Amino acid sequence: MHVAKIVRRHGDRVYVSHLVRRSFREGGRVRHETIANVSKLPAAAIEALARALRGEALMGAGDAFGIERSLPAGHVECVLAAAGRLGLARLLDRSPSRERDLCLAMVCQRVIAAGSKLETTRLLDQTTLASELAVEGADADELYAAMDWLGERQQRIEERLAARHLKGATLVLYDLSSSYFEGRHCPLAALGYSRDGKRGTLQVTYGLLCDPDGRPLAVEVFEGNTIDSQTVPAQIEKLKGRFGLKAVIVVCDRGMVTKANIAAMDEREGIGWITALKAPQVKRLVTRGDLQLSLFDQANLAEISSDEFPGERLIVCRNPLVAAERTRKRSELLAATEHELDKIKQRIKKGTLQGAAAIGLAVGPELKRYRMRKHFEIEITDDRLSFTRRHAEINAEQALDGIYVIRTSAPAEKLPPADVVRSYKSLARVERAFRAFKGPLEIRPIGHRLDQRVRAHVFICTLAYYLSWHLQGAWAELLFADEHPPTAPDPVAKAERSTQAANKASSKRTRNGHPCHSFESLITELGLQTRNTIRLHGSDATFDQLTQPSTLQARALELITTVPKHA
Repeated sequence: MHVAKIVRRHGDRVYVSHLVRRSFREGGRVRHETIANVSKLPAAAIEALARALRGEALMGAGDAFGIERSLPAGHVECVLAAAGRLGLARLLDRSPSRERDLCLAMVCQRVIAAGSKLETTRLLDQTTLASELAVEGADADELYAAMDWLGERQQRIEERLAARHLKGATLVLYDLSSSYFEGRHCPLAALGYSRDGKRGTLQVTYGLLCDPDGRPLAVEVFEGNTIDSQTVPAQIEKLKGRFGLKAVIVVCDRGMVTKANIAAMDEREGIGWITALKAPQVKRLVTRGDLQLSLFDQANLAEISSDEFPGERLIVCRNPLVAAERTRKRSELLAATEHELDKIKQRIKKGTLQGAAAIGLAVGPELKRYRMRKHFEIEITDDRLSFTRRHAEINAEQALDGIYVIRTSAPAEKLPPADVVRSYKSLARVERAFRAFKGPLEIRPIGHRLDQRVRAHVFICTLAYYLSWHLQGAWAELLFADEHPPTAPDPVAKAERSTQAANKASSKRTRNGHPCHSFESLITELGLQTRNTIRLHGSDATFDQLTQPSTLQARALELITTVPKHA
């Protein structure tokens, strides 16, 4: 008996049947008798029946093999492939070592799934990362020792990154952020202005230098109470001294630039700068007549000069969308403040709040809550509270809504006004890095006691962002990111997304039909491809086998090849 496959054609159609037949001889001829039609059985069942009729011994896969362990592997393969193309291991140190492998593991693990150093020792063995880098069984003490090793090499690594990405005359982006601290014994931890919104907690401050595209190049950690402007001189020395740049323009936020810092940059040959004026300085320009609001009747960008800022170029911009939003927000804050003050008036009327001093203590926090004190005229007596809006001041401030002034020392032949505006707005790329630090890379809370460990922790997060920055660029096709963002002719206007990006956002699908992902969800998706350790029953022999990648997983690995090699 056997299973016969019968193929019949009728016109343009093909019919396939599977029949169980018995073959026998009759009168010297071979004849076939059909026992059963098994065409409707699953293909696997038909194959098993055919093999059984041929006399083969069949057994279940579980009787021959057993899967001992499955580990997520797809995301590790992609991250290590990108790290390899970037030469990340050699960037850390030219010579292979246990410490280099541990540091590379910490950087890659922070991209895959961030955690504390103790948690990292567990996470490493929960994917194929530990075995790929031969760091199985590493404990927290080994990771701490590797961090100390990395801290000793931070300057050399930063210099290699600068040599890669800062060539010739270029822009450098610099901004500052802070993260809260757990504990009380680190010399860097101090009370200061919290950018995490955690007032009253110790923190550390760190300044990040990026290239014009937003790649992180260097990071420096300061005490938590360090004033922004005090961090700028160290960056100037770093750019000119350690990095050896002959010509560079530093783009930094308005809170970092003081007269002393500008003087220091102007004294250094080849150092230019771009920043912005603070609100009181803009008001003075209007008061002095240097800034005429009628400039914006026809355009939203103009270049002016002022005796208050000799030798500088002032680029004045007005964004009507920002102006409308600020006007709306101010109106809501004024109304909210009046609502709270009305509550106090009701308390006075009921007699539960009396005395000028007590009333003043109640009014103060409400005026401070929304920062509207400057817009109200307040009168307080022992049994009365009255308030009115200062309409003249409100109208004067509203007239400046959406207006900002960029100042620069860069000559017009090197940077036209539109390019100055675009350069200043590129600081948003550093802000994007800080959001990644405080989001998926989990730089906070910082809990290390030793200052060198805090610096190494922040540097590991910086290297992890460097790796994820390149991964996001390579995977732009699979993410909600705009693959080819258009350059707007008007640098002041709101940035527009490309048609392709808008289609991705609406359909939630890529142009190839794959589901669109965030970076974090794509990492999770890639982790669904596992490496299985399989043991032969009755034997000590084992072998590893990767599950077949999905189309999306295969495409993600393929796109890694677009990461510039050693870029």
